[in-house]
Amino acid sequence: MQPLIQTVDVIMERIPLQSRWASERWQPRAVEVAAPDARLVCHANTIPGQNVCVGDGENRWRCRGFDIELHPTEAEGYFLNITAPDPRIFVMYRMFDDGAMPVARPVIVTVSYNQAGRYMDGGEQVDGVPMVPAIADWMRPFIALHYKPEPRRKVKRNDPVADEVAARERDRRP
Repeated sequence: MQPLIQTVDVIMERIPLQSRWASERWQPRAVEVAAPDARLVCHANTIPGQNVCVGDGENRWRCRGFDIELHPTEAEGYFLNITAPDPRIFVMYRMFDDGAMPVARPVIVTVSYNQAGRYMDGGEQVDGVPMVPAIADWMRPFIALHYKPEPRRKVKRNDPVADEVAARERDRRP
């Protein structure tokens, strides 16, 4: 099955710091739904970190043409995110020192808790931004169709007292 795709723009922000160890901190500020024709303008096979980034003032950049893909195998991660009190869009970004701005550029955008967790476990920089209602509304039918909770399994409890009673019962039998 083909994944469901939504093209978005990521707003990256540089925050100046008063510190002797670092002069700035980078973070994703927001993720916005891209214009309807944005998918035609941006190439799907763009090298990570090479998407078009346009300055929105001195400390913000709009990085265009990222796809959020919904795959049926990730339905649990989408469900966990959408049912959380504060749903998030997760942006994995890397630092580039090729002289271009912004230095921190998005590489992947996802709405799956599980996928974002795997990236963080792998040592990648992942930050979440609040999910816009349009993305949440776009996800809900997909989750309703593909998310099937795992059936509950009966758990056999480890009861040491019951084990002792059962052992005594076995010993008493002739």
